Amino acid sequence: MFKTNHLLLTILLCICSFTIHAQEKITLEEAIEIALSESNTIKIADMTIEKTGYAKKGAYSALYPNISATGNYQRTLKKQVMVMDMGMGDPLEIEVGTSNNVSAGVSAAMPLVNAQLWQSLKLSALDVELAIEQARSSKISLVSQVKQSFYAVLLAKEAYNVYKEVYDNAQKNFEDVEKKYNVGKASEFEYLRAKVNVNNAEPEVFNAESSVELAIWQLKAIMGIDLNTELDVEGELKDYTEELTVMTLAASDTVSFENNTNLLQLRLQDEMLSQTIKMTKFQYIPTLSASFAYNYNAMGNTFDMSWNPYSVVALSLNIPIFDGFSKRNNIRQYKKTQDILRLNIEDTERNLNIALENYRDQMNTSVKRFTAAEATLEMAQKSYDISEKMYEVGKATLVELNDAQLALTQAQLTMSQAIYQFMINKASIEELMGVEYITEEKQEVEKQ
Repeated sequence: MFKTNHLLLTILLCICSFTIHAQEKITLEEAIEIALSESNTIKIADMTIEKTGYAKKGAYSALYPNISATGNYQRTLKKQVMVMDMGMGDPLEIEVGTSNNVSAGVSAAMPLVNAQLWQSLKLSALDVELAIEQARSSKISLVSQVKQSFYAVLLAKEAYNVYKEVYDNAQKNFEDVEKKYNVGKASEFEYLRAKVNVNNAEPEVFNAESSVELAIWQLKAIMGIDLNTELDVEGELKDYTEELTVMTLAASDTVSFENNTNLLQLRLQDEMLSQTIKMTKFQYIPTLSASFAYNYNAMGNTFDMSWNPYSVVALSLNIPIFDGFSKRNNIRQYKKTQDILRLNIEDTERNLNIALENYRDQMNTSVKRFTAAEATLEMAQKSYDISEKMYEVGKATLVELNDAQLALTQAQLTMSQAIYQFMINKASIEELMGVEYITEEKQEVEKQ
């Protein structure tokens, strides 16, 4: 039964290895490029910008004349009767109106002086600016998510390799112990202990393999591609080792939040409230508009009618006098909303600084953990190699060999986790700073 399980695991691992090699491998840069082009989040953000742009153009249309043509036909079924009492006998009854009434014309109107309208155009421009910033926020957040998911896949693969190595070592030790046990050179305890070690290592390999698959699925979901797409990532966590050795963040290091997208959006909202307050105040200013109409009218009991033109030009002046304090209360409401927003801006700045310090501490801790794990790994590897050789010649017990294997495994995982945590926190700091990912296409445009 044991050999059957081992055979099945070996076949499964071979199949998985072949599948991984058969899959298309992508780099981190390629994963980001795909996400920026395929993710629905980015598509929605771009559509929002386009929609807001149309709204801005619609606001500008209020400055142009509003021209319309009208036409009307009215058929009188029963004419109105007017009764006139002349005091000279029976009252005189007269039918009024005609059977057919036709009118057609063109009218136009446009504002001449409307401060509120002009101010609303500035507000529409800020709407577009806010939509653009929200789209930038979506891209920055997406890039950060792709990076973190990509690093998670690398970590899962590192863990899989470590546990696979542990399993291979346990299997090798079991085969050696089994040979010795069969010839009477190893005790039954050693045989059972070696077999238990193999059995314990198997679930870890399966679990690590599932973690790799899940991490890749998460990456594909964030990239916005079909989950059934065969995909693997290229590279290893150790490729980022140099960043740990050359980069540490001290509390004195200056980090600017001027490009932080949350702060920029809040400040744009603050500016929009200021413009809204001005627009409400401008409602106190009189408005002047012009209108023009040119119409033709025709009336008759038959369709043999004569058309009579009628035209008019008018100016309309509207002077606000009293509105029940509506505008004043609206202004007060907007000001209070602005005060609340500015307090939120202050809280956001504080929270950003707290988050920054947290990420800094975690990055520096990761550097220290990596340095310690690097030294420990070298010693653990030597210790395991020595224990393995000593066990082969009978100068070390299986327990000592297992302890050396455990120390080596912990050192390997600690080293990988240190690199992973460092890169995760680095990506988070870049997101806090509002660092934009520059695509290859954008780089070429900037060079030109």
